[in-house]
Amino acid sequence: MAGTTVADGGLVERAFEAAAAELGVQPGSADHTEKLAYVRATMGESKISVFRHLFGTEDLAQRANSAFEKAYGGLVDGGLVAPLPGAREAIEELAAEGRTVVLTTGFARVTQDAILDALGWRDLVPLTLCPADAGGRGRPFPDMVLEAFLRTRAADEVRQVAVVGDTSYDVLTGVRAGAGLVAGVRTGAHGDAEFRAAGATHVLDSVADLPALLKGAG
Repeated sequence: MAGTTVADGGLVERAFEAAAAELGVQPGSADHTEKLAYVRATMGESKISVFRHLFGTEDLAQRANSAFEKAYGGLVDGGLVAPLPGAREAIEELAAEGRTVVLTTGFARVTQDAILDALGWRDLVPLTLCPADAGGRGRPFPDMVLEAFLRTRAADEVRQVAVVGDTSYDVLTGVRAGAGLVAGVRTGAHGDAEFRAAGATHVLDSVADLPALLKGAG
């Protein structure tokens, strides 16, 4: 969602500051710089997985994740998220064409719901998924894509699924799931080189270009 259909203005990094402070990581320190660089490099990955890597133990990871989710939710409630231009229209166009759209995230369910509520998107799509909805594994594992495929029953085979996202982790998720179309979008964390390296079949300026691409592919 964030970076693909939702503009959050760098809220992930701001919420990371809260998580780092919770665990005593000093702003401006080498440790802080290194951890922030890892957060930037792994945009799109399940946040709890990121914190497990950064802090080593499950207890510390859970503390960091709780602080992150609380901070991010507060920023969302403060009106600091907005739809990316053309995102809602693209989703509505796809639905009007009979396609099923599922929104996925690396955030926890409480944060995903806060974003949906802030945008008024609760009824926009038939299904939204976070890592916990797919057994706990987020990107770059294929689980959320496969969960969407199984729950919606909207396609006869995984090759009929299209996966779109703003990070290399989104792309890798789609590739690992066996999706027939896997596109990176230039509205978020990563760019063309990362998308191609991860196996993207297409690179789009934004998700607003997806309906036209699917019409051409069809």
